[in-house]
Amino acid sequence: MKLIEKAVEWGTRRSPWIIHFNAGACNGCDIEVVDAMTPRFDLERAGIIKQGSPRHADVLVCTGAVSLQIRDRLVQIYEQMPDPKFVVAVGACACSGGIFKDCYCVEGGIDAVIPVDVYVPGCAVRPEALIAAITQLLEKLEDKEERGRLLAAQKVKKEALAAVRENGGAEYGE
Repeated sequence: MKLIEKAVEWGTRRSPWIIHFNAGACNGCDIEVVDAMTPRFDLERAGIIKQGSPRHADVLVCTGAVSLQIRDRLVQIYEQMPDPKFVVAVGACACSGGIFKDCYCVEGGIDAVIPVDVYVPGCAVRPEALIAAITQLLEKLEDKEERGRLLAAQKVKKEALAAVRENGGAEYGE
């Protein structure tokens, strides 16, 4: 591995930058995500910094069920993130669609649109659960074998997502 690749890998593990995206949540989980960044819970003590641009973020933290209106924006933000990128689905709605699962305008959970690496179920999710999930993701990145599996699975999911787009989004009901 080249020196620059080692530096990028080290930076991803030691100081991941997260971006928060609300796909249509009721704001219960959003408040808890923001609460995790406050001094009381201090997510920054683990080196995690909230970033405003997807082009600089390593981890996409998503809340809410994916509606048909927001689906394309979520995919666009996911594609703007540099590789390796990781997705955390926060809350029951983001994990499975929650109470909105069978609504006419709801696609489902985040994993119906983009690949998800870590699920944090709950309604609303406590900041401690979010911190534990991101810490678990960072521990997976520390283990070289687990990191290889995560990146390989991410590559397969990315190829499947590209295949769905080539088919014209047939799986999305278009």
